Amino acid sequence: MAETAQSGQAPTKLISHFLNRNPNEQSSGWAELWDTNQSDFWDRGKPSPALIDWIESKPEILRSTSNQRLKALVPGCGKGYDVAMLALHGFDVYGLDVSQKGIETAQAYATAELKKPSPYNFASGNDGNLSENSIGTVKFIQGDFFHRYWEKEVAGEEFQGFDLIYDYTFLCALLPEMRKDWSRRVGELLAPSGVLVCLEFPLYKDLRAPGPPWGLKGVHWNLLAEGGNGIIDEDTASEKKPLLGSFDRVIYFHPPRSYENGKGTDMLSCWKLKQ
Repeated sequence: MAETAQSGQAPTKLISHFLNRNPNEQSSGWAELWDTNQSDFWDRGKPSPALIDWIESKPEILRSTSNQRLKALVPGCGKGYDVAMLALHGFDVYGLDVSQKGIETAQAYATAELKKPSPYNFASGNDGNLSENSIGTVKFIQGDFFHRYWEKEVAGEEFQGFDLIYDYTFLCALLPEMRKDWSRRVGELLAPSGVLVCLEFPLYKDLRAPGPPWGLKGVHWNLLAEGGNGIIDEDTASEKKPLLGSFDRVIYFHPPRSYENGKGTDMLSCWKLKQ
């Protein structure tokens, strides 16, 4: 996602592109940017350092209880950086995007990376002598996250949800009135024991400033823990409000490494469905 203008400055091209588009026109808006070669607005050029470090720490909440690989979903997967990286760490990964051109671009990228991984996919800068059997699979799907038709492309009759869903610049790209539906869909797509991992961004941006990207400081807590609609004008996480949401936050920390775009404010949060 591109950097945006501070409040009071002229809107950036990205904000102007989405000005006056209603929720039903959001997907076509992103597809248009792909089709006109303007994906540089949100392209980071590499997978998330914060996610890599967390995955390589081998967190207990991601331990598999079966011999099957864990399944991961990256909505709004862009050029596929995080999809390929997760596959290189042993996940079977599904990348979802509304743009056919985006899907084709991501597929080409992932194919190349799985054959010859770039050092940035690993915290140490090397692949630790990966074997073919240790690498997961990759599948890219063109579809709208808020509709269910694409779910049939997720393999396996025994599929009961994703073990990992990763969000970085997907929630912040959505109109604020779409946030409640995002929370609902995540709950539908996550396995009962699955984990939602969010690299929360942008936390430095005024919640009242126009987007995308829209400021999200406190939004995840309001949506997932408090059960609110995610439309807030101040961070309420420190207030003692009833936790009526469908999720428990089980991990929350400031990652030692993240993208420069976060201006040192990114937080990594992990959420599990309440049992």
